[in-house]
Amino acid sequence: MTDVLQFGYGQSVAQMQLKRLNRHGIIAGATGTGKTVTLKVLAEQLSDAGIPVFLSDIKGDLMSLAQENTEPVSTERLEATHYVDYQPSSYPIELWDVTGDKGIPVRMTISEMGPVLLTRLLGLNETQESILNIVFSVADERGLLLIDMMDLRAMLNFVADNASELSKHYGNIPAQSVGAIIRSLVVLEQQGGKIFFGEPSLDIADLMRLDSDGRGIISVLNATQLFSQPTLYSTVLLSLLSELYEVLPEVGDLDKPKMVFFFDEAHVLFKDTPKVLLEKIELIVRLIRSKGVGIFFVTQNPTDIPDTIASQLGNRIQHGLRAFTPKELKSVTVVADTFRQEAGQDLAKVIQELKVGEAVVSVLGVDGTPSYADRVMIYPPKSLLGTADPSLVNSLINRSNLMDKYANSIDRESAHEQIAAWNEEKETALKEAVAKEEAEKAQKAAEKLAEKEAQKEERAESKKTDKTVSTRRSDSPMDRFTKNVMSAVGREAGRILMRGITGMLTGKK
Repeated sequence: MTDVLQFGYGQSVAQMQLKRLNRHGIIAGATGTGKTVTLKVLAEQLSDAGIPVFLSDIKGDLMSLAQENTEPVSTERLEATHYVDYQPSSYPIELWDVTGDKGIPVRMTISEMGPVLLTRLLGLNETQESILNIVFSVADERGLLLIDMMDLRAMLNFVADNASELSKHYGNIPAQSVGAIIRSLVVLEQQGGKIFFGEPSLDIADLMRLDSDGRGIISVLNATQLFSQPTLYSTVLLSLLSELYEVLPEVGDLDKPKMVFFFDEAHVLFKDTPKVLLEKIELIVRLIRSKGVGIFFVTQNPTDIPDTIASQLGNRIQHGLRAFTPKELKSVTVVADTFRQEAGQDLAKVIQELKVGEAVVSVLGVDGTPSYADRVMIYPPKSLLGTADPSLVNSLINRSNLMDKYANSIDRESAHEQIAAWNEEKETALKEAVAKEEAEKAQKAAEKLAEKEAQKEERAESKKTDKTVSTRRSDSPMDRFTKNVMSAVGREAGRILMRGITGMLTGKK
């Protein structure tokens, strides 16, 4: 197996050291100058070297890697490239699609994407971004899984409903900011985000496979529809790249990379990019090389790439740039100055004169130093140049052994269900508390009523007792007759007694 990629011919064979591919690279040039052909040739060479590749197909002309070239290659091109053993060939590819319509569904969880990328995807301001960070923190603290957009919406509502309590720890949580984020979610759902977020999420290992012949499988993201939402497109690619960075272990410098990632139309990634995200991208580009991953940015003009990131791109392939205005001429000069040039070389002029399929190339050598800029004719691709046969594309999708793994979405218990269960428990507890309170009130009312009834009965009994006593004290006619007789007897006895006494006192006999 060779330790270099041969992709063109200039003063000699243009080649890249496999060991230096993790120092990344850039393919730049105006529309129609040959960037796509260069990308295909590099992908083919990488696959032949046993290196898996990931790339996105925006125009629908990269899926044809799966079909060998059936068109004759011009003798002039073969002679210019010294390509004496050219043989058409097809390559092993897997088709992926965020929508799942024309490829294996690509999914990612909300947690895997994280608040930084979501902030950019939703177009949030600083205040709203801080709220989103609070949402992720609260979810982590309470063990709530953020998988899909329903989970994120439920979590936002949870934070809003508990704002007074959470504000003691996190600071003010304005309800209007939470509402603005939820409205942004609605827009993202309409753009296809609802399909992208979910499970099973993409297993990075499935992007790093070899076929039965030991060739690297080329994973092609069908982005013909996705690119109509540039922010979503760039965020999806960046999230995959970020996941590679998070998941893969440190391996240092390998003899060849584990994978090479092509970021096509890279200018959309850096347009209006907030500082915090730019710092994240710079960190990934700088550190992912120690995890065995090489990144190539594909764009129209190298000046689209921020300097902090461009300075880390060691392998450079520059196709033609056209300059008609002073501003454009200055831009070409700036691009030329990024190459290592030999004395007296007018590289700015060369870049403007490049034909279709030609490029100025500078690559890292064995010792890691950049080569002098060389004008190179790129090899013709072995695969078909153009769009693939639709029946072949359908066949690739249907016979993929990954389709069974990703075809059907999984809806396991996550934040949405967990919060709903909490709310149900709270509602049940509230109903029970209300029922208990009502029961206690009813019991107290019954006790009070019973007490009143008892008091009423007691008063009634008291009155009945008084009446009975009164009835007992009134004499019957017999009692009165007896009393009268006894009274008369008593009176007569008294008189007799008095006469006796008085008689004795008066001396009568």
